[in-house]
Order: sequence, then structure tokens, then C-alpha cells
Amino acid sequence: MRIDKERIQEKNQKDLKPHQEKFDFLSNYLLKDGHDVVEIINKLSKFQVAIPSWALGAGGTRFGRFSFHGEPSTLEQKIDDVGILHALTQTAGAISLHIPWDVPKDYEAIKQLATSHNIVFDAVNSNTFQDQKNAKASYRFGSLSNREKAIREQAVQHNIDVIDIGNKLGSKSLTVWLADGSNFPGQNNFQNALQNTQDSLKDIYRALPEDWKLFIEYKPYEPNFYSTVIQDWGTSFMLANECGDRAYTLVDLGHHLPNTNIEQIVATLMMKGKLGGFHFNDSKYGDDDITVGSIKPYALFLIFNELVYGMNNNPQNPYPAWMIDASHNIKDPLEDLIQSLEAIQEAYAKALLIDQDQLRLAQLENDVVRCQEILQNAYRTDVRPLLQEARRKSGGALSPLNTYRWLKVRENLIQARGKNSVASGL
Repeated sequence: MRIDKERIQEKNQKDLKPHQEKFDFLSNYLLKDGHDVVEIINKLSKFQVAIPSWALGAGGTRFGRFSFHGEPSTLEQKIDDVGILHALTQTAGAISLHIPWDVPKDYEAIKQLATSHNIVFDAVNSNTFQDQKNAKASYRFGSLSNREKAIREQAVQHNIDVIDIGNKLGSKSLTVWLADGSNFPGQNNFQNALQNTQDSLKDIYRALPEDWKLFIEYKPYEPNFYSTVIQDWGTSFMLANECGDRAYTLVDLGHHLPNTNIEQIVATLMMKGKLGGFHFNDSKYGDDDITVGSIKPYALFLIFNELVYGMNNNPQNPYPAWMIDASHNIKDPLEDLIQSLEAIQEAYAKALLIDQDQLRLAQLENDVVRCQEILQNAYRTDVRPLLQEARRKSGGALSPLNTYRWLKVRENLIQARGKNSVASGL
């Protein structure tokens, strides 16, 4: 299914008058406050977030999975779904593939399909957290960290194969997340597991094309509940340094213990030039993988404050890669992703309103109250008219979610694909 741009404009026309009134009011207020509204809108228009191929179908838990019907059962259909998101939001201009769930059969055809949707291929993701069909060895007791050299070599080769697939599609980065760890004390020798992982990552890094980056993800627990080999940002940072200049830490917002100060982690990594990218989601208890901004919107805003500061003041850090990594257990996956994209853009826009010069002055004067007021004044500003204007100027929908429902996208997908179609890899 493709969304006709004329239908988007038809819906926009119905919503244009109230939008214009709200935008004019906010724009005048921001201009009087010294903000460059045109520049903010341009930055919002350029900010693109990758959609993971595995997030386009219904998620689930170990207890069960409930389909929302009309799911994309092929890579082509997944790209079409990202095309729907991008047409509506003008913010989802990339797709991130997970291998071996999404290996193209015809690379040129897949590239042409993505291009027709104005979509590029973001980082490719390897999978050594489950055994693959016809694999000679099992990852039950680890992959890159495994005691057995043959198993480690199999895991390394899988990552090299993933790089080759991504290279054919035009990707420029590889994300490695390891489930390796232990469930009981004494099960693993911590030092040996870490050394094996370090050596394996170096082998993968050596196979990277010269213009590629390696993103090393981390997670404190799950599926192992006593120890995880790459359990925190410090371990990822250390491993990235061991690999080389083109290896970076990847921050997943759900991969932290409760109440971790993620914005401080962001600031540290950017200062050291090692923040490679972000996986956006939200959580209440742990790695809940729910809609971005649905639980901790202020925390997301504080993280973006550090990101904006870092992008302006840390030239040693490359421009980060952005991706959503969420699971849609009871929501329509596309609606959930639209909500997440909106929350990300909203946090970014609010961070752009922070007067960094005034904040720096208040910090130098130890005016703690003023520091808080500067941040919260930006956070309390309703920036949604800015997001709407950025989308409108780019050809997107003023209200992507309302337009999605107005166009009956899910109903059309069910009619085209059937109720029983299931997204691969879930």
C-alpha cells in the first residue's frame, strides 16, 4: 500500500486553519523570545529516525503474542510499511534490517523499492542470540564470548556475512548486541568471557569497510539474569576503544537499571567522541520496549538537551544514528511508531528552545533555581505546531495519526494481506 500525497494534502486542508492559528501564535512568541523559528523547523525537517524491520509487526512476551492483523510478512511489505510512516511523518527516512530475518532475495529490487519510498538503509543488525537454521553449533552458552573457539568463529563469521549484506544495500554501520552472559554464579569466568568477546569484536572490526562504523550495544540483564558480558556503557566504551576509531557505544534507552542517569552517560560519551547511536523506547520497570515518551517524557527531554549540546560542542563525536527499538504488544504497530516519532521530535524541538548561553551563565553563578527554570520553560512549551509545520513543508501530514486513521490504513492492509499474516523474525 502507498499513500497518495494528494490524500495527505486533502486532509491537511481540513486541518490547516486551526494549525495556522496555533503556529502563528507560537511563532510570534518564540520570535519575541529570540528564537530563530525557521532554523528550528529546518532542523526538525532534517531529523530522520530509522525504523527497525522487526518492529512493524505485533510484538509479544514469553507468554504469548497477539497479532494486529495485516502484518508485513515479507521484506518488501516491511519497506512499504516504513514508506507509509515516512509519507505521513516525513521523519522515518530509513529502515534498519535484522539478519537473518530480512535477507533480500533480489538486492537491486529491494534497493529500488526503498528508493521509491525515499528510504535509505540504516545500520544492519546481527543475530547471535538465537540458533539459526542449519547452524553447526549452538549459542546456548554464548556466541562471541563462548569458551569454544569454533562457536566464536561461527558468530564472527555471521557478523561478517551481515556486513556483506549491508554493504550491498548501502548501509554504513553494523550494530552488535550480545545476549551472552550467565544465569548462575560460577557458570562463567568473567575475565575469560570478556576477553573472548573483545577478541571476537576485533575480528569483526577488521572486516568492516573503511567507511563503516561498529556500534556496540549493552544491556544489564535478560536473557541471562546473573551476569551479562556487555552489561553497561562503560564496558561497551572500553570494547569500542579496544577495537578502534570507528567503533562506538550504542545507547538503548531501555537498557539501564531503574533511575540510571542516562543523560549523564550521553554527555560523557559525546565528550569522548564515542556515542555512535540511539535506540529509542521507554520503560517503567526495565527493558519494557514501549512507546517513546509514554512514561518518562521529561527524562527524554533531558537526554535531548545533552544531545543538542553535544552536537553543537563536540565535533569529535560523529552525528549519531537514530532508531526506534520498541515492541507493540497491544497497539497497532504503525500507530505506536507514529506516536514514538512524534515524541522524539517533540523532545528534540523542546531541547532546541533551551537558551544554552543563559543556562551556562546561570551555572557559572551557581543559580540552581534559574537553571531549573530555563530547562522547564523550554519543556513546558507546546511545540507541536512546530512539528506540524515542519511536516507540512516537507509534504507530510499535519496530524499523522489522525490521517492514518482517516485513510483507514490498517483496514486496507488487512484487506490486502489478510488477518493471518505474521511479520517475520518475531
